[in-house]
Amino acid sequence: MGKALLGVLVALLAPAVAAAQGISRAESWGAVATPAPGPVRIIGSTGLGCIAGAVELPDDGPGWQSVRVSRNRHWGHPAMVAWVQEFAGRARAQGFPDLWIGDLSQPRGGPMTYGHASHQAGIDADIWLDVNPKPRVPAAQRENIPVVSLVLPDGSAVDPARFTDRHAALIRLAAEMPGLDRLLVNPAIKQELCRRHSGQAWLRRVRPWRGHDSHMHIRMSCPAGQPECRGIAPPPPGDGCDATLAWWFSPEARRPSPRPPGPPPQMPAACAAVLGAR
Repeated sequence: MGKALLGVLVALLAPAVAAAQGISRAESWGAVATPAPGPVRIIGSTGLGCIAGAVELPDDGPGWQSVRVSRNRHWGHPAMVAWVQEFAGRARAQGFPDLWIGDLSQPRGGPMTYGHASHQAGIDADIWLDVNPKPRVPAAQRENIPVVSLVLPDGSAVDPARFTDRHAALIRLAAEMPGLDRLLVNPAIKQELCRRHSGQAWLRRVRPWRGHDSHMHIRMSCPAGQPECRGIAPPPPGDGCDATLAWWFSPEARRPSPRPPGPPPQMPAACAAVLGAR
């Protein structure tokens, strides 16, 4: 290939390469304050994706109060926002106090500069495992609410002084909600749920993951009409109270391997239009 032709190709490809690098930068997504215009479109996965046409969960409503709203991370697919509202209403009907609602997604999804590797496609939500009565307070006063772990410091089990039947009941209520793909909690919380409710069908959707000692991570299935949404394999059959759970307490699991060297994965190319839309 001649140098002249090579130079032409490089010039043609440079904008695409730059765009690919730009859309993979978390700072680019975090700087956008508003959603991309609709129609609603999920592109990619919760760990590498974006969303157009996202809607915002109100700061509060019947049964919930959003926390740390200054982050601007309470956006999602309309089905995700409706799921949170429906769940809060069901919890309220069962006598639970208002729920603290943590991060959903950014206005256009995409990677975040801190806090999450997922939550990128508008179908994730964090719901705090706080079942204490709480007053209605302005959103500005919900910025620095302390997060209380329900797990012992060594991660071996739940804290018996904090984890109660009400926590288990709230998790079960969420796990039995329609539209849920899976629900992530700390391995010690999953272990305690297995001890109390082994064999229950709803436990299949409750999966162990690092962190998640003070909240449950809700992940919806890809909504209907979203062919570009990329889900993951469903949870395996059974209640998950088996050797796969025991592995989370092994030395191997407690010391995860670092990510192999090399460039980070790139966002789907179609997300460039979502990021740049006006």
